[in-house]
Amino acid sequence: MKILHTADWHIGKKLDLHSRLDEQREVLEEICEIAEREAVDAVVIAGDLFDNFNPSSEATELLYSTLYRLSANGTRAVIAIAGNHDSPERIQVPDALAKVCGILFVGFPNTEVKPFCTQGQVEIVTTARGFIEIKLPKSDFPLRILHTPYANEQRLKTFLGVEDSEEALRLHLQAHWQELADMYLDDKGFNMLATHLYVMQKGGPMPEEPDDERPILHVGGAQAIYTENFPKQVHYIALGHLHRYQVIDKNPAPTVYSSSPLAYSFSEANQTKFVVLIEAEAGKLQSYRPIELLKGKKLRRKSFHNIDEAISWLHEHADDLIELTIVSDNYLEATDKKRLMEAHPGIIQIIPQIKKQQDAENAAEIDLSLSMEKLFQEYFKSKNKGQEPSEGLMDVFREVLGTESE
Repeated sequence: MKILHTADWHIGKKLDLHSRLDEQREVLEEICEIAEREAVDAVVIAGDLFDNFNPSSEATELLYSTLYRLSANGTRAVIAIAGNHDSPERIQVPDALAKVCGILFVGFPNTEVKPFCTQGQVEIVTTARGFIEIKLPKSDFPLRILHTPYANEQRLKTFLGVEDSEEALRLHLQAHWQELADMYLDDKGFNMLATHLYVMQKGGPMPEEPDDERPILHVGGAQAIYTENFPKQVHYIALGHLHRYQVIDKNPAPTVYSSSPLAYSFSEANQTKFVVLIEAEAGKLQSYRPIELLKGKKLRRKSFHNIDEAISWLHEHADDLIELTIVSDNYLEATDKKRLMEAHPGIIQIIPQIKKQQDAENAAEIDLSLSMEKLFQEYFKSKNKGQEPSEGLMDVFREVLGTESE
């Protein structure tokens, strides 16, 4: 059995005001091509299908058309759970039509999928709240999935009865998963757990979240589920939320963030993105390996002290999206900013960084006997932490002085 693990598509997400929809269309097509080339039996998408609760019609169409292609006319199971960016109600709306194609949407933590069978012989044979067992047409053993989509504090209280404490959430989820595992998981099938949570090893380093990712805060402010909370009967744990490929732990099973398909913030600049191909036997994980995704623009951030050097570098990276920092003694001149913007269409942000930083509180008192021009310079420095006004600003000031004289 082959399974493809992916997550954090964030369809509709923009980089500042720059649309990524065309790039998303390309990389999702690449994911479909990988599924077809590898002849996978199932696809698991571990949350954050959309970037917000009210996606555009274009984003919605792209999701459904991609999932339909992945389903291969009902011969391949596709399991998609909600993440913290998704509306669980919206995720489950197309459920009846999706089932015809073998697409399972799981929006809520207590969702129970009703048994069904597609014309392509993808069959849901056993279900419970938070669990499905799937018979796949090309496999002689079943795929079992414990599924826990993201839920906010109120939803966890409503659906899972969790009390207001960090440890209560962990213990409840651990007990919930263990009860399902004891009841349904044995070595006659391949057992997965798919969830959209912030996961770490107890006592280990905390994985970093992207700069613009919404931190997952659970009941009582709990920020992490520990790998020790997962049941030992599972063979692979498919995670969503963190955008970098990483294996959090290998005990009780490989606990893997597959990564987002594109870099969505400049904190992800130069990251390689992946999907994960899982090869399984009954009662055993045979292997898992990341497959690099090649579509989409690279995100790059770099600092320069010289405008000409910056422009030369921009020409070398004409197809990328850029965050540029310009370090100088004065404010960035409008003419220099115009030169930079004209040199590259993919500049998302230019950040001016002033080298001279003086403590305004320690600045000397202003000498009122100075000329008006010098007084303006000293005043400007006192209000801007010692930064000198640019020559362009001084020209404007001199023009104002001339006008006042007239």
